[in-house]
This record gives sequence, C-alpha cells and structure tokens, in this order.
Amino acid sequence: MMDQLFSTASQPAPPLPALVQRLGAQARRCVTPCGQGDLVWHVWGQAREGVAPLVLFHGGSGSWTHFVRNIEPLLLAGRELWVPDLPGFGDSAVSPLGGDADGMVEPLYQGLRSLLGDRVCELIGFSFGGMTAGLLLAAHPDAASRLVLVGAPAMGVVPQRQFELKAWRHLPDAAAQADIHRYNLAALMLHDTALIDGLEGLALQLHVANVMRDRLPRRRLAHTDILARSLPALSCPVHAIYGAHDALYKSWIHQLEAAFAASARDFRGMTLIPEAGHWVQFERPEAFHAALMSALG
Repeated sequence: MMDQLFSTASQPAPPLPALVQRLGAQARRCVTPCGQGDLVWHVWGQAREGVAPLVLFHGGSGSWTHFVRNIEPLLLAGRELWVPDLPGFGDSAVSPLGGDADGMVEPLYQGLRSLLGDRVCELIGFSFGGMTAGLLLAAHPDAASRLVLVGAPAMGVVPQRQFELKAWRHLPDAAAQADIHRYNLAALMLHDTALIDGLEGLALQLHVANVMRDRLPRRRLAHTDILARSLPALSCPVHAIYGAHDALYKSWIHQLEAAFAASARDFRGMTLIPEAGHWVQFERPEAFHAALMSALG
C-alpha cells in the first residue's frame, strides 16, 4: 500500500533477518509465468485430504514476509500454505496486464490453476492483497471456497485518505532514509510504534527490504470503492479481520462491517483486533491467528 513513494530500488537491500532466512529455506519455491518473467510462490506444508490449501496474498510494497509471524502457527495447525510474491513485488516479475490490482488477476489465477489443479483453496488477502483477492474471485468465483479479508482497502467508507507518507529515495544516506521508514511504518502499518525497532528490528528490516523491491509506482485502485463493487459477484463466504486502529480507516472503522454486509452476498462477520493497527497479523499474531482459525472453521 506504499503507493508511488516506493518504486525501483536504487541500492541493494540489506540482509534479511534470521527468521526470514530460516522460513525461506524451509519453503518450496514454485514459479508460474508472469509477463517477461516468473510469478514466485513460496510453499510450506503438505496437502491433506479434506483440508483446503491456504493461499495468502500480501499487501502492497510487500512480499510473503508480511506473514512472517503467522507461517509457523498455521503450519502447526496443519495447514498447507501457498504464498506468492504478488506481481511487481518481492521476487515476482511485473504483470504485463498493468501495475495495479486488476492487472494481477489473470497471472495469479492461471498460477493457481497450474499449481493446484482442481483443488479449491481458501484465500486470505492482506491490505492491497485483499483487494486483489476480491477482484480475482469476482472474475473467477471457482478459485476459492472462502475469502478472508485482512485490513483491506477500497470499501468506499472513508471520505478521504486517512494518512500521508513521506518520500525517502532523495535522501543521501541510509540513516536519514531509516528515519522516514520509521515514520511511514507509524503512519500506516503499526499502532504500537515500539514494534518498529522491537523484535530485534524485524518490522523495520522487513519494510526496508520490501519497499526497495516495489516496482509498481502508480497504484490508485486502493483509493476507490472497487472492492465493495466486486464483492457482490462472490458466492463464497466472506470474513473480515482488522486492527481496531487501522490507519486506513481510523474513526470510520466501525462503518466497515455494515459496508461488508451490504456488499458481500455471504458475509460471515468482522473481527476487530484490539490494540492493533493496519499490519494486524504482525502486530498481534496470536489474536490474529485465533480470529483466522475461527473464520476458517
């Protein structure tokens, strides 16, 4: 969701944290076509009869690491995880169909069909990835049996943008850039600002590594009501999980549930996680896991 502030990296990203390296080493890497390159999928766990695979879409200016604190609990719960780097982010090539959520739908759907065959997944989308998931299921209702939206934008609730971010690429040194990264994390992603440098700097390190690999500088759909307009086409159950202090909505957060109920044909409810902001699954992983397990039944 970091918009035009973060595009092609001008310098190498710093080394990834040990947790990311360890989880990355445990994953199977699959690729499917995406324009002039590959759509990269990170896969953990094994298929289980009668249990749908979980497909997780990360947020804008992100990668699979948006779920770094959730992968091991989901594996312990016996779930098989498929987590792509969305087109234009992380290790994945840019979609030839455009640099916003609507341009990602076909490469992602074709990738799902290629990798999962006739298996139907349960789809979890965080932020920009939630909007992308809604567009994908509106175009291809057969792709998933359930949709869980986490901190998703584009519900047409807020009258104007609720946050402002600062540019950083023009700054001459890494320390000055890091100050801006901290500001942006506090402005949008995290309610508990102590987490920016806490956990051995995990949030800040992930954020820097991710925004430096964002190749999509002009995304605009997140500031529309396109998700609300897409949900009526979905026949599957729809659930919502948000941080109670999500910076996308702020005082408008309590209008969201009614907006979902008005848009989704089979809306199963919304969970607000206390003391959490936009990046709710990172900030409150235990509470998020409980809410997600409840949504998945």
